[in-house]
Amino acid sequence: MAIDRDHVLRSAAALLTRKSTATMDEVAKAAGISRATLHRHFAGRDALVRALEQLGIAECEAALDRARLEEGPAAEAVRRLVREIQPAAGLLSFLYGENQLWEGDGLNEGWQRLDARISALFQRGQRAGEFRIDLSPVWLTEALYGLIASCAWATLDGRVASRDFPTMIAELLLGGALRREEP
Repeated sequence: MAIDRDHVLRSAAALLTRKSTATMDEVAKAAGISRATLHRHFAGRDALVRALEQLGIAECEAALDRARLEEGPAAEAVRRLVREIQPAAGLLSFLYGENQLWEGDGLNEGWQRLDARISALFQRGQRAGEFRIDLSPVWLTEALYGLIASCAWATLDGRVASRDFPTMIAELLLGGALRREEP
């Protein structure tokens, strides 16, 4: 019987987003397949996490495309980005906490592409005078990732309403990043 790899990955993402320590048995059960079938497609947790990383990167790149980062004021582009990335936020929060993805020299180039695109948005906002220049685009990018992960966890725990996700992230980030007139 052929399995739908996308279904397995999305089932794994949904489970691991809620329970990052889930076993491969639990992942198989969530996907509706046997553990042996899961292991035929993903040799172990590392292989599964790497496949989820590819899915997360693809979903982020699609969100960045939909957000049209080059259009309009940079602050509005940040707001669009947060709204577009929300459906992938749970998966991103799981990946954000997976140390194996960030250790050593094997960093996936997809993360670097995402960083470059988001950093370029913050640079554009700085050049236009919208964003503070004392906060580096790299730091603003990292702060955005951290806020997305934190709000995703709070949403999954029921401490934050899903409908508030875009506002809470964008307004907190922009509240600190927007350039203010000197007194």
